[in-house]
Amino acid sequence: MQLQLENLVPIPLREKILQRTSEIWNQAVTFTPGNFVKIKAPSGTGKTTLVHYLYNIRNDYTGEVLVDGQPWDAYKKDQIASMRQQQLSVVFQDLRIFEQLTAVENIELKRVMLPQPYCSAEKVAEMAARLNVTHILNQSGKTLSYGERQRIAIIRALVQPFEWLIMDEPFSHLDDANAQMAADLIAEECRARKAGFILTDLDHDNRFAYDIQFNL
Repeated sequence: MQLQLENLVPIPLREKILQRTSEIWNQAVTFTPGNFVKIKAPSGTGKTTLVHYLYNIRNDYTGEVLVDGQPWDAYKKDQIASMRQQQLSVVFQDLRIFEQLTAVENIELKRVMLPQPYCSAEKVAEMAARLNVTHILNQSGKTLSYGERQRIAIIRALVQPFEWLIMDEPFSHLDDANAQMAADLIAEECRARKAGFILTDLDHDNRFAYDIQFNL
């Protein structure tokens, strides 16, 4: 799956964005499949907005987001749903953990979307152990700390098949040790699938060997 941006500009941020230099907004950008992409994005420059555009949950922009050469609006709803089940996965900044469900039930929502789940329950248990969240799997979402929620959201994103993993500040609530463990798991899973990721964050980091970095 190839993702491209063609002169993309968020309408609500248009005046602000056009007054500054960006390597993403109002540019022609191609994200090469399989690449590890970092987008450094200072506060207020639209990083969460960009993630929403890439995942097609907002369309208040000029320009185009192209998926395999076609704009999002060229695809039917069932095609987009299929892409989100099998080609695009996401870790939102607000995490979107369902508080009425347990941590493991939140993960299962993604794992069992397909008739033949991509990951086994044993694989989920292995990921949970690696990220030190085994002990909270049966707790309700509302009892989890932000750091625990973040790790559950990361596991949930990894249990489905994908060609691109899109992440919005995925380590913002984690200390360095837990962030590195999560980064190692993400890199391992992406390489195993020959998948790429697009990560937005506020600052530089060395948790991944990025193929390319942009300034938003």
